[in-house]
Amino acid sequence: MKRIALKLIPGDGIGVDVIHEGVRILKTLENIDGGVSFDLQELPWGCHYYLGNNEMMPKDGLTILAECDSILLGAVGFPGVPDHVSLRGLLLPIRQEFDQYVNMRPITLLDGLDSPLAIAHPSDVDFVVFRENSEGEYCGIGRTDNEGTPEETVVQEAHFSRKGTERIIRYAFDYARGHGETRLISATKSNALNYSMVFWDTVFNAVREDYLDVESRSMHVDALAGFFIMRPQDIDVVVASNLFGDILTDLGSAMLGSIGISPSANINPERTYPSMFEPIHGSAPDIAGKGIANPVGTVWSIVLMLDHLGLTELSNLLYGAMKKVLAERAVRTPDLGGTSRTEAMTDAIIDVMNSKTV
Repeated sequence: MKRIALKLIPGDGIGVDVIHEGVRILKTLENIDGGVSFDLQELPWGCHYYLGNNEMMPKDGLTILAECDSILLGAVGFPGVPDHVSLRGLLLPIRQEFDQYVNMRPITLLDGLDSPLAIAHPSDVDFVVFRENSEGEYCGIGRTDNEGTPEETVVQEAHFSRKGTERIIRYAFDYARGHGETRLISATKSNALNYSMVFWDTVFNAVREDYLDVESRSMHVDALAGFFIMRPQDIDVVVASNLFGDILTDLGSAMLGSIGISPSANINPERTYPSMFEPIHGSAPDIAGKGIANPVGTVWSIVLMLDHLGLTELSNLLYGAMKKVLAERAVRTPDLGGTSRTEAMTDAIIDVMNSKTV
């Protein structure tokens, strides 16, 4: 029996709802496979924990998380706790301390998803964004000068190291080459950001010389945002800084018809630390506990997690079942224009997996 230790952080809002569905998926996969066991430990960290303890997770939280094969996160954020407190108290420390420097977000218009764009064919939207996940604009360093005076000024720093910049760009090129993708775009804004993005471009231009088999270029991020909408069929792989990648991938998810369906992988490629998987949607407190959240973002994140853990057959089975349910359109949560409940979507995916009709 292969035992996989997973730490679950449902977090806040609909994070609790969708992680509950994720557990159902994992238990089903156990039963189907018969040779793998998921040892699940649920951790009650997040905003409600903060309100009782003045911290988003205990001081030894990272030590607790380090003792696992992977982390599955629901969502972070809830009214009463400022967003910068919740983000920097839980999510960013995990990403940064565990050196999860690769944030991978596929943008794929699966059959059954209705893009708000005039798309000729679903295959027109099928690309992946790699976001630098450990430094850049989210380094958290800055200061306030002359606070409370008319001259009050804030400085928010962005730190780009050669090591951090090169390794994410090289990872994106390696992915493109390894997956037969022929085009790679680097998001920049070097016309305005004359230190950070000029440096980013310099490193990008040096790295691309090692990958002449991949067609590559830089695009200013504002132009690239328009390119997402106007020419998505011409995009294969995008590599971007922390902030640019965050914004572009939310746009990418909206292109699929719902922010609630896209997955995210925070990867430590060297496997020195566990990687973390999460849907990109927020905690949506207005619908928390109502049973109408779409669990597909979590299901798809589990697909990425299983693939990362080397459980390729289970990953393919779950991905195929998810795609089939979406394509059949019989079960649709409200964000997809339907009236189905959260558990109904999970039930349908489980039924397909059990029937092995993928």
